[in-house]
Formats: sequence, C-alpha cells, structure tokens
Amino acid sequence: MTSVVRHVTIDSLDPYALATFWSQVLSLPLHEDDHPGDPMALIEGAGLLFVTVPEVKSGKNRLHFDLQPQDRLRDEEVTRLLALGATLVSDLRNPDGTGWAVLADPEGNEFCVERSAAERA
Repeated sequence: MTSVVRHVTIDSLDPYALATFWSQVLSLPLHEDDHPGDPMALIEGAGLLFVTVPEVKSGKNRLHFDLQPQDRLRDEEVTRLLALGATLVSDLRNPDGTGWAVLADPEGNEFCVERSAAERA
C-alpha cells in the first residue's frame, strides 16, 4: 500500500481570511461549507487546508510555494499579489529578467514568484 497527500495543512490565526487570500492567488474556490470564523477552511482543487492555531508564525518557513504565473508575466503577477495583500520580502529579480521575488502572505508565510513559461522560453 502507498499513501497520498490528502491536504497540505497550513497553521493560521484566521483560516478563512488566509484561505480567502490564497483562493484569490490561485483563482480556486473555497469549499462551499467554509465561512468566516470557522476553525478551518479548504481551497477546492488545491488541497490546501487552513487550520486555527493560537500562536503567530515565528521563524522561517520549512516549506514554501513557488508560483509560476500562467497568463501574465512575473512582474505583473507580483503587482497583482501585492494588491491582494502580500508583502515583498526579498526582490531577487535580475536586470536580465532572471530571478524571482519572495513575498509573504498576510500571516507572514513566504512564497516565491518565478518567471512565467513564456518568459523562460
């Protein structure tokens, strides 16, 4: 027998709010039963489960997402994500177009935005 990853579980102070942010990032819906104040929230189609924990994030993530824009350029995606509530942690973009940007979600979880497939071509 083997196992499968059913969910990637993310600790959060406000699961619904953080799941809503990531739902907008990924353009995927929250589970229909999720509501503000719930102790957990699930993004349909991504397997991301946000659960309530009492402590704030401390230290560097041991796991993070690397996002690759599908319908826009990297810099356009960074601008979109900043407008959704992300913050820029480290700008590792290079003048020649290579590199990536490190952002953080509203609860401080870091993630990277890489170049789109079109930019890599």
